[in-house]
Amino acid sequence: MKKPLTLADVQKFENMEFLAKQLVEGFITGLHQSPYHGFSVEFSEHRLYNSGESTRHIDWKVYARTDKLFIKRFEEETNLRCHILLDVSPSMYYPVENRGKLTFSVLCAAALATLLRKQRDAVGLVTFADSIRQQTPVRSTASHLHTLLLLLQKQLEEAPTRAQTDVASVIHQIAQQIPKRSLVVILSDMLGQHENSDAIFAALQHLKHQKHEVLIFHVMDRRTEEDFDFTERPYVFVDVETGQELKLQPSQVKEHYRSAVANYKRELELKCGQYKIDFVPVDISEPFDKVLYSYLVKRAKVR
Repeated sequence: MKKPLTLADVQKFENMEFLAKQLVEGFITGLHQSPYHGFSVEFSEHRLYNSGESTRHIDWKVYARTDKLFIKRFEEETNLRCHILLDVSPSMYYPVENRGKLTFSVLCAAALATLLRKQRDAVGLVTFADSIRQQTPVRSTASHLHTLLLLLQKQLEEAPTRAQTDVASVIHQIAQQIPKRSLVVILSDMLGQHENSDAIFAALQHLKHQKHEVLIFHVMDRRTEEDFDFTERPYVFVDVETGQELKLQPSQVKEHYRSAVANYKRELELKCGQYKIDFVPVDISEPFDKVLYSYLVKRAKVR
């Protein structure tokens, strides 16, 4: 089996469309060769003709080859509407040397959009920090996918702005804007205004109240952000969202820090479980397949 692409593998590439296609094709190949069966990975732009329907959109070329009647599918016949919410706040640019969390999340968003397009599903993109930065329509055309991938490519080239993450405000806005039942995929480290975690939970509840399905990918650099695995020497730790600096040695705060992060993550998982929201912890040092597979599992539940 071909080794899955990891973040380290993609650092040298710049073509987002090529990378997304490679990720999806490699994932599908691996899925066929794995014990995970039962998912729809055969993508068709046709559906069987039902007796009594108009014959206007029958694909006669397919009929000539197969002796079966198929109807061409169009954008309004998409199976699913998906909104991808991508956190682009300063904390997502960590680790600073390779913009690790942002790069990982951008590639995940690109791969998910490509996979959605292959399944004739409609997809839209929202980027946010303290507010919505960019928002696209929700469509399933090839030209729309191309536009999304260009936006994602551009995001990797932009410098971070000094703005704290405000996931709650953005989720409330999206919940009010989405007219139809949809799948909302959130790619975020959920860091920023920790004291306002109740607001995040209220916003997630708002989405669920509107009958939307929600899938959260909690994107972290597990080694440093969760395990606080730093060499024992003096450091100047800088909060990338506020600029606040703290001089210390890792051992001075390691246990307290790890406990605080673990408690926050546990609270997120418990609340998401309570609201029937899929919460998937993701480490940027791992392959992208976990994200794509989790999406397929969710999609199978939604349909």
